[in-house]
Amino acid sequence: MDVTSILDGLNKAQRDAVTAQNRALLVLAGAGSGKTRVLVHRIAWIIAMQNLSPHSIIAVTFTNKAAHEMKSRVESLLGRSASSMWIGTFHGLAHRLLRAHAMDAELPDTFQILDSDDQLRVIKRVMKEMNLDENEWPAKQAQWFINKQKDDGRRPADIQHYGDLFTSVHCNVYQQYQDACKIGGLVDFAELLLRAYELLRDNQHLREHYQQRFQHLLVDEFQDTNSIQYAWLKLISASDCAISIVGDDDQSIYGWRGAQIENIRRFAQEYDDVKTIRLEQNYRSTGAILKAANAVIANNQDRMGKNLWTEGGDGEPISVYAAFNEQEEARFIAARIKDWYEQGNSYRDCAILYRSNAQSRVLEEFLLQKQIPYRIYGGFKFFERAEVKDTMAYLRLMYNSQDDAAFERAVNTPPRGLGQKSIEKIRELAREKSVSLWESAWHAIEIKALSPKASKSLQGFLDLIKNGYEDFHDLPLSEQIQLTIESSNLMEMYAKEKGEKALARKENLAELAGAAREFDGDDYPDLSPMTAFLAHASLEAGETQADQYEDCVQLMTLHSAKGLEFPMVFIAGMEEKLFPHMMSMDEPEKLEEERRLAYVGITRAMKKLFLLYAEKRRLWGKDTYPAISRFIREIPAELKEEVRLNSQISQPMFNAFEHKDTTTDINGFKLGQIVEHPKYGSGVLLNFEGEGDQLRVQVNFETVGTKWLMMAYARLT
Repeated sequence: MDVTSILDGLNKAQRDAVTAQNRALLVLAGAGSGKTRVLVHRIAWIIAMQNLSPHSIIAVTFTNKAAHEMKSRVESLLGRSASSMWIGTFHGLAHRLLRAHAMDAELPDTFQILDSDDQLRVIKRVMKEMNLDENEWPAKQAQWFINKQKDDGRRPADIQHYGDLFTSVHCNVYQQYQDACKIGGLVDFAELLLRAYELLRDNQHLREHYQQRFQHLLVDEFQDTNSIQYAWLKLISASDCAISIVGDDDQSIYGWRGAQIENIRRFAQEYDDVKTIRLEQNYRSTGAILKAANAVIANNQDRMGKNLWTEGGDGEPISVYAAFNEQEEARFIAARIKDWYEQGNSYRDCAILYRSNAQSRVLEEFLLQKQIPYRIYGGFKFFERAEVKDTMAYLRLMYNSQDDAAFERAVNTPPRGLGQKSIEKIRELAREKSVSLWESAWHAIEIKALSPKASKSLQGFLDLIKNGYEDFHDLPLSEQIQLTIESSNLMEMYAKEKGEKALARKENLAELAGAAREFDGDDYPDLSPMTAFLAHASLEAGETQADQYEDCVQLMTLHSAKGLEFPMVFIAGMEEKLFPHMMSMDEPEKLEEERRLAYVGITRAMKKLFLLYAEKRRLWGKDTYPAISRFIREIPAELKEEVRLNSQISQPMFNAFEHKDTTTDINGFKLGQIVEHPKYGSGVLLNFEGEGDQLRVQVNFETVGTKWLMMAYARLT
């Protein structure tokens, strides 16, 4: 192929990043600057210029979708297969490593992956065995503790509790949970990463093998890495491996789930001769939107620095709307979206973003009133749906009888006459014998530990699993799944339900068999088809990206919006204590993450951006009277326009204390005049509407920002 053609269509900064020769490369890629394009073209450039085998390249990203897209685009550029290249998510590559070296990792060949729900189920069982009251010690809290310790690379023996009861109890839960997973051959998501790191850390031969194999390591979204991921990457690249990382410190918004913005800063300090290239040309948003985003993020300290720009024009100013309350805010949004659609645009090109999930209820209500179709982005994905997970539990147990989480889910679904006492007896015997629930169940029947009725039901379940594997395992995947659905009576159980929900469940079970028919297993070359499919399902269920929907408005939290883009974006609830969130306002680091979240939200908009706030908001059961968000105030006045209430007329916003005298008399006042309020202090009169008793004025106060006030009660002087 013509190597130079790889560089076609790239701008200068992108070309510099693709062709850089340094062993350590840091690409600071601003929102909408083409970072995926740079990664893909760099991989192709390395292979073509150095005549390398794809076998020697490892590329890491955060979603399966991004990994598949990257692989497909590399193959398209090169014109040949890149199947030997390791391209995947951190969890996917860790899983691949552990499957290849299960014995060295002290795992059974048949180990199964626990998703979040199944992990919680095992933790609840362990805590019950420890006689811990869940009201005092919530299982979800223990789950968070365990995953946090694993993300930080700590085993129970590594944790010092110094007599602290909370830490001491949770360390014991962690230890018991770890023992239960060992017996069952189970690995949760955090364990995938920690076990893969320990495998390379403690096995010099394997570590040197992979360090020699991988000559180039490329990492996307580096600002989202946590402690164990960073440590794992350092192990892989500790020899002569060249490492290229792409990230944006201004888009680090996942500190609450373990991501460490420090990692992208540490990289520049811990690697020698790091070349830093900034991608600042934006191909997504208008100039006004980019200038607003730059102005907001500039208020953060210790940034690595970049300034987004576009060759396109400024476009429309950013519209700022002050609503009476959350109902009027939602009404305004729905009306604008309806107008947009009636002008020939698609609903799917609109997104409503908000800081808290609690905000969605009112928004949904007014969208329904306007008959505007919508979806909450990030709802249950296919492999997370209950009926699918029930079927997968049967299949997991057929292929690994030691999987206690699968046993727990399947043993009484559908109900088969096994009460809680019977299941608790099976658990008790398992504890006494230190065996799996499967082995304990056979033992319970043998020693007649259960009632005749319960024993008969349990025997039927055990025979179903045992015979199912023997009868089905040589059949195609889809047939195995279809026969499992039928023999387990799951389909019959769901058929007894009424209405659309029952129909949806049945359709999902049919779709599961269809998914198996389409599954090729190329990413799991060393696994049997069913083991590969089970691993694929668990990894897919662990991701949080939503399905693709039909033409409808997308509602989502600002965190969910990262990586997406829409021609028209509304950010609702831009008020102090909501956004920035009240839990973040007293801690500088958390407040800076809130500002990065605002930066992410603003840069989701391609053509039109609305920022909205309410004078009064009922939230979490309480009436609040918030001040306008500092993030609106940080945007220069010349980039904003205020949208007049109950009107399609907009007018430019001006700085809070810039005098703008007019001849308009407003009950003795004029626009631009400085006024005093007995509670809010000094401010500038910005706007008015209505007349008589309904006259309202908008004042930008020095202390609390902009507020709309009823003139009859405002007591302005």
